[in-house]
Amino acid sequence: MDALYKPRQSKQPIVVTALATLAGAFLLWLVFLRPASTPTAPVVTKGDYGASGTVTLTQTAPGAKITITGELQGLDPRAERGFHIHTAGDLSSGCASAGSHFNPLGQTHGAPTDASRHIGDLGNIQSDAQGEAKFTIEDSLVSLNGPLSVVGRAIVLHAGTDDLGKGNNEESLKTGNAGGRAACGIIGISQ
Repeated sequence: MDALYKPRQSKQPIVVTALATLAGAFLLWLVFLRPASTPTAPVVTKGDYGASGTVTLTQTAPGAKITITGELQGLDPRAERGFHIHTAGDLSSGCASAGSHFNPLGQTHGAPTDASRHIGDLGNIQSDAQGEAKFTIEDSLVSLNGPLSVVGRAIVLHAGTDDLGKGNNEESLKTGNAGGRAACGIIGISQ
C-alpha cells in the first residue's frame, strides 16, 4: 500500500520563487526601464558673475539621447563659456560645493564628441551681443536614469572658455581650463 501512496509536494517553493522573480523584475524596471521624468535645473546666481537663467534636461526613454535646452542672461557679450555637469548637488558654499566634473568612468576631460571624456563634459555655450545664450545640446552619455543618472547633481556655467582637453597641460585634462564658476543649479525633477 505504501507504493500507492505518494507524498504531497509543497507548492511553497514555487510561490516564493515566483514572488522573488516578480520583485526582481520590478526593481529592474524601477532602476533601468521606468520612463524618465522631465527634470529641470534652474541655473541660480551663486557665482560672482551675475549670470542666471533656466536649463532643462529631457530624456524620452532610458538609454535615449538627452536634450539639454537653456536660456541664460547676464553673460559677457559674444563669449564662449564652459558648461558642465558636476558631481555634487550641493550649493551650500556656492558653486564651489558642486565638486568636480561628473566623471564616474574615470576618463580625462574632453569635448562632447570625444570618445574619452567625462560624462559631465558638455563643451561651451555661446552668448550673443546682449550677453544672452539660448542653446540646445543633444548628448548620448548623460542620463536621467540608472546608476549614472545626473539627477541630484549640479550643472555649472563657467567664467571662461573650455579648451575641451586640448590645452596641452594637466589642468586641461581635468577641467578644460574653463575658469571660475559663474552660475550653477541643482538638477531636480519638475512636475
